[in-house]
Amino acid sequence: MKVLVCISHVPDTTSKINFVENDTKFDTAGVQYIINPNDEFGLTRAMWLKEKDGAEVDVINVGGAETESTLRKALAIGADKAIRVNNEAIDATQVAKEIVAVIQNNSYDLIIAGRESIDYNGGMVPGMIAAMLETSYVNNCVGLEIDGDKATAIREIDGGKETVTTNLPLVIGGQKGLVEESDLKIPNMRGIMMARKKPLEVIEPNGAAASSTTIKFEKPAPKGEVKLVDADNVDQLIELLHNEAKVI
Repeated sequence: MKVLVCISHVPDTTSKINFVENDTKFDTAGVQYIINPNDEFGLTRAMWLKEKDGAEVDVINVGGAETESTLRKALAIGADKAIRVNNEAIDATQVAKEIVAVIQNNSYDLIIAGRESIDYNGGMVPGMIAAMLETSYVNNCVGLEIDGDKATAIREIDGGKETVTTNLPLVIGGQKGLVEESDLKIPNMRGIMMARKKPLEVIEPNGAAASSTTIKFEKPAPKGEVKLVDADNVDQLIELLHNEAKVI
């Protein structure tokens, strides 16, 4: 079985976010990048398939040379091969088309992507990949078992969970629950050394065009000052909610 894990190169959540060029571009200065957490859950699940069923696991990213450190970490965790499509990731449509072009030149049984990345939170790439490939798709996936060419997946729905079965090939949008945080693999020295010898293939883009353009980024407005009202002063609280907050 061949598995492809889509890897997003995203800022660490502790990074300070700023924008440049009239708020049209993200300021990367001093920002630490990591594997997108939802993708890391998927990568760990792929490692379990490798250990249990001998699956061959590739990872893929659409981006510039700056993303290679993240791909190398995925190799150190245990992936067999990394693929970098040498193109700036502009929007979901373009990224999905570039990944699909790679998939169509290979025979992957399972494509694992995070349900969304933590930078833009678009949540569109895995669904677009499945639509372009005309294959089964399970989003918000929190459980996955493979038996031959059959897959059983569990996904979160409003008020509960749903279990579905389908044939391979399959695309999933994974999240926490597919594995738990305690299951995530931390690269050890042996893995890091082996990653240096594993293939990282750089391929030129297919020429997919973006379908949207970023006009401007804007930070959330800072929180206003908090007014504390004595628990016994109900009249003042009502007056503030009515005249200032205008919620009653």
